[in-house]
Amino acid sequence: MDNRELGAWGEKKAAGYLRLHGYKIIEMNCRFRQGEIDIVASKRGYIVFVEVKLRKNDSYAEAREFVTAAKQQRVTTAAQLWLGQNETELQPRFDVIEIYAPDGAKGKVKINHIENAF
Repeated sequence: MDNRELGAWGEKKAAGYLRLHGYKIIEMNCRFRQGEIDIVASKRGYIVFVEVKLRKNDSYAEAREFVTAAKQQRVTTAAQLWLGQNETELQPRFDVIEIYAPDGAKGKVKINHIENAF
């Protein structure tokens, strides 16, 4: 499995986790020239823009640390563009989902959901 396939697998795992916890998945892999949003979901008055980070482990750094200020800006810009195209009364929120998969797609995974991450 190459990095692109592994990334898509991680995003599907994150979407499954969100569904299991009562979120409605609205869109996945929403791309704009200025940035992209991995998952757009909703739950209890929020429209949630989710950045998914997949790593084998956290020995070098936690996955959330790879959501840099520049990455946050690109996600925020993409969210503004998405909101411009999709009218909603829901309050926007930005979450990060960390997925740790030491054995890749073949083994057990650990998922950590950070609400209101930025």
